[in-house]
Amino acid sequence: MEELTALRFERILLTGAAGNLGRVLRPRLKRYCKFLRLSDIADLGTAAEGEELFNTPLEDKAAVNKLLEGVDMVIHFGGLSTEHDFESILETNIRGAFHIYEAARKHGIKRVIYASSVHATGFYKQSETITPEAALRPDGNYGLSKAFGENLAQFYFDRYGLESVSVRIGSCWPEPLDRRMLASWLSFDDMERLLVACLTAPVVEHSIIYGMSDNRQTWWDNSSAKHIGYRPKDSSEQFRAKLEAKQPHINPKDPVALYQGGAFVTLGPYE
Repeated sequence: MEELTALRFERILLTGAAGNLGRVLRPRLKRYCKFLRLSDIADLGTAAEGEELFNTPLEDKAAVNKLLEGVDMVIHFGGLSTEHDFESILETNIRGAFHIYEAARKHGIKRVIYASSVHATGFYKQSETITPEAALRPDGNYGLSKAFGENLAQFYFDRYGLESVSVRIGSCWPEPLDRRMLASWLSFDDMERLLVACLTAPVVEHSIIYGMSDNRQTWWDNSSAKHIGYRPKDSSEQFRAKLEAKQPHINPKDPVALYQGGAFVTLGPYE
């Protein structure tokens, strides 16, 4: 994929760099900075030229503070990415997000790109079209943590002037896995386009934007976030025929088909 901006940053931090999306972003983000700092508690392998590797638990406040030293921009994809019991979510996603923002404040970092999720609004129905300004309706403990992260981002902008973009990621896979994802799919190339737009927009304050490609079918209206400058180029439509053949019938009473959060609305409790 072509480089999307002439701007180069001195040092970008990507947390969650060993995760599914982190592994996709790792080679892509290096093109936009002199140093790419990568963090995870999982094995990150060997550092390539210009990479800095950190094994940092997000629940360790002092370690996170050290992690953010010398960083210009933070792309925070770290933490648990699926539904878990609240105690696990609390440590990595909630406490960890607080440590990221507090360290960013202390170090005077310009901007944080926060990986939020569709699951922050997962209890809206698939028959609805909502904007980023819609009230939060989390669909589980994971969604609750993302709602907290968005409120955290707003607070740190209002109180301290730390800019953020909260990206409510839909379904980011090489291709959509089912008919639900025809509406929520985000291609890897469009994910790169979106993050570069978030990094380079002149002013974002605290903005919320849904992470989706240019899909024909969608539940989300991103028009209020046009100031970010994100223009998706891919579409799920090329996969429609295959997915409709795979799932010719949908039960409209099935919660997975009824709600935007899909299967997440059915998970738990954990006692």
